Amino acid sequence: MYTHLKLPLTFDAAALRAEVEAMPPEAWVAHYNTRDYQGDWDGVALRAPDGRDGWLFPDLSGERPCADTQVLAASPACRAVLDAFAAPLELARLLRLRAGSSIREHTDDDLCFEQGLARLHVPVITDPAVIFRHDGQVLSMAPGECWYINANLPHSVDNRAAVDRVHLVIDVIVDPWLTALFETATA
Repeated sequence: MYTHLKLPLTFDAAALRAEVEAMPPEAWVAHYNTRDYQGDWDGVALRAPDGRDGWLFPDLSGERPCADTQVLAASPACRAVLDAFAAPLELARLLRLRAGSSIREHTDDDLCFEQGLARLHVPVITDPAVIFRHDGQVLSMAPGECWYINANLPHSVDNRAAVDRVHLVIDVIVDPWLTALFETATA
């Protein structure tokens, strides 16, 4: 079982940051899971059910397939990240945890490699004072890196930094291409 894994992909952190900093304030919507955080946690949908801007969560009914949003169409650096994946993509979101905010320890059901849906994080803006705990370990993720986390395991984030933390979070369907990428990362 994979718990977490740094994947052999890197992305243009400066271009991603510039794109995030240029996002209009109205593009950011509050995270829907208010019981799991303290402070301010919001996001921008890049892929969402029916391609709806502002929709940060999956369609649990399965009736609305994920598609690119209008925001993604105007975001070439984010588009370049998503285009790097040959595996099918589900949700893709920019998630921002404001300075001084925290995400309480929680788990996300059915979000692990072994169950067919992998949650990937590409840090865009971060700081050493951002503490990302996953299954009892602190993960140090640098801008532009790509990390898998088994979201079925307990995880939390404390943003003790003076800057907002932003990650591009992508849910990817496990297929032979992604399996080979994970095997390369563990070799």
